[in-house]
Amino acid sequence: MRGFILSAALLCCICVGAYAQESKQVEQLDSVVVSVSRAGRNTPVTYTSVYREELRESAPTESLPMILGLQPSVVSTNEGGTGLGYSKLTVRGSKGSQINVTLNGITLNDSESQEVFWVNIPALNSILGSVQLQRGLGTSANGAGAFGASINMSTAYVSPKPYSSVEIGGGSYNTGTISVASGTGLTGKGLYGDIAFSLGTTDGYIRNAWAKVYSLMGIAGWMHGNNSLKFTVLSGNQHTGITWEGIPASKMAEDRTYNPAGKYKDADGNVCYYDNESDNYVQTHLQLNYTHHFDRGLFWSTTLNFTKGDGFYEQYKADKKFSKYGIDASGKADFITQKLMDNRYSVLNSTLKYQSERLNAAGGIYLADYLGNHFGKVLWDSVAGDRDFEWYRNDGTKRELTAFLRGEYRFADWLTGYAELQYRLVTLRMKGLDDEFSDLAYDTAWDFVNPRAGITGRWGAHKAYMSFAIGHREPGRSDLKEQIESVNALRAAGKEAEVTLRPERMFDSELGYEFSTPSFTASLNLYSMEYKDMLLETGKLSDSGYAIKENVDRSWRRGVELCAAWKPADWVRLDGNITLSTNKIKDYTYYEDTNDNQTNWKFIGKTTVNCGTVNMLMSPSSIGMASVGFKPFGGRDFIVGLNCKYVGRQYWDNTQNDDLCIPAYYVVNCKAEYGLPVWKGKLTIGAYCNNLLNRDYYADAWVYRALFADGSPEYIEEGLFPQALRNYSVKIRLEF
Repeated sequence: MRGFILSAALLCCICVGAYAQESKQVEQLDSVVVSVSRAGRNTPVTYTSVYREELRESAPTESLPMILGLQPSVVSTNEGGTGLGYSKLTVRGSKGSQINVTLNGITLNDSESQEVFWVNIPALNSILGSVQLQRGLGTSANGAGAFGASINMSTAYVSPKPYSSVEIGGGSYNTGTISVASGTGLTGKGLYGDIAFSLGTTDGYIRNAWAKVYSLMGIAGWMHGNNSLKFTVLSGNQHTGITWEGIPASKMAEDRTYNPAGKYKDADGNVCYYDNESDNYVQTHLQLNYTHHFDRGLFWSTTLNFTKGDGFYEQYKADKKFSKYGIDASGKADFITQKLMDNRYSVLNSTLKYQSERLNAAGGIYLADYLGNHFGKVLWDSVAGDRDFEWYRNDGTKRELTAFLRGEYRFADWLTGYAELQYRLVTLRMKGLDDEFSDLAYDTAWDFVNPRAGITGRWGAHKAYMSFAIGHREPGRSDLKEQIESVNALRAAGKEAEVTLRPERMFDSELGYEFSTPSFTASLNLYSMEYKDMLLETGKLSDSGYAIKENVDRSWRRGVELCAAWKPADWVRLDGNITLSTNKIKDYTYYEDTNDNQTNWKFIGKTTVNCGTVNMLMSPSSIGMASVGFKPFGGRDFIVGLNCKYVGRQYWDNTQNDDLCIPAYYVVNCKAEYGLPVWKGKLTIGAYCNNLLNRDYYADAWVYRALFADGSPEYIEEGLFPQALRNYSVKIRLEF
């Protein structure tokens, strides 16, 4: 660890590139809706950017969260152990539901869970022009409140010329990928069109971690003078094996690829696995944007968005009571069930942006309406055979109004002030029965005022900034659903209980310094994120893999982020970053489920366990990255790279039990790419090796604990997520 810190402190941070455009006007019209939600060079916000070139240089097996894993304070994991399938990331320990994600200014976070399921929009790196990752509260964003980070993505800007590309990749675990893209470029009449398709398949590392995913994007646009009109279609389809249960700790030494999903015994007592234990989802985004450039630096942009999602997951449930599914029959049987959902999300996003020599100002309004239907079906049981029986149905409607005003004013050539005010009004109505026949009736509204302010100074190669922001975020549907179920269970046990989940609040202070020259850059950032009523994960998962949360009165994340980059010669570049932090809950009280005995498992209430001040779960106190890149022949056509990621110890839950923690780990990856001109284009061949040192580690975990009134030993159930051992991939990309 000590050696890693010393090396990382001497190395860099972020690789940057440029995607040039022939016309500044074209770029402004095409990017104004994205730039409104992004930080500029003088905005006192902590951020990094990843551009088209770096996104294209990734291994074909890597999803976007895995590509972003080298950014400061980021930890990326994959449920199946490789890059394809269910992937996620944390930033400064903040989880997916606390990270606001936008594509072309429209939020991608699911309105109910506030999560982004990256597997639903695979191969994003092949269609994106750039990604800006803001740490902390950042700038105002639409949709679910950014509560630790935001990821602002944009599709590639309008190409001035026609282009086409095809990329074919393959790797370990029968992984295969293909991506094709083509565009007309901007024609003389101002018309343009782009289309891109990507397909990925893999068997995955652990059993049942197979994935079949594809994405399709189409863009049709028109630009004339000061006007731009663009229609975008983005559709993703995923068919994946269920892996969210993880692997019991007892199985890790015996078989680290074991996965209990779909396990049952046949009539002869033989262990079998259901072959369609799967998660299936189709999501399509339709966006229509109009942008107009008025005279004197004034831009108006309006986007209409409609998102439709449909999906289900199918499971084999062995030895369950008929009453569990509301079937009027006695005894038990094996069942095949589906839990289904369909949803629609409609958005109007309108912004006005002004640019002058001294003032950059923006304002906007965001209206959103979401309807999500949830229902379950029994398809088959081992007694009656095929069925088509619906056992539960519920739905939720969520509406949001967001408005903001933002301004950056340059008081002097070296000094810029920043101020922003955001207002959010959110309403939520839920009704119907869940899969446990618990009544989910709930109706509420929240409104939040979120101010931000800061100042930036620039002189020569130096930049310094400081900012302060206040943010609020409402509970998600899954958070409320789990507490409603708990409240109903307590009431059934004769206890008084109410739904008490509250919105969370954060005070974010950032203080940063950057030094930049053509050959060397370095930055230092101090942050303090102080929480009130934080919605914190407990370490438990719901039946569908959601992380169950609860409010904690007082908590904080405080740390220092160091980044550096050094280019001692044209043919070599060193990069590194490190985050050292403390992530604490003050006077934490844990409420553990208590049942009568291990035979009946009759719920009788909760037992209070006072833990004192503890570390937050899945929040390492040290994260670091070091990388080196070579261009042996002094040009861009041959690149060799090596990087190392270090992640410190992480606890499975918030009790700070040393027996329930992920040991610190580090992973080394390497790559080599060679490009050569062919015909009127370029052919690139790449080879990649992940986990070069063959480290045996796991990167994520959950745990469920229960007590018994009769004095039986505590019940502990856990799931660990091992990552693949040394694995390889290759790709060939042709561009012209």
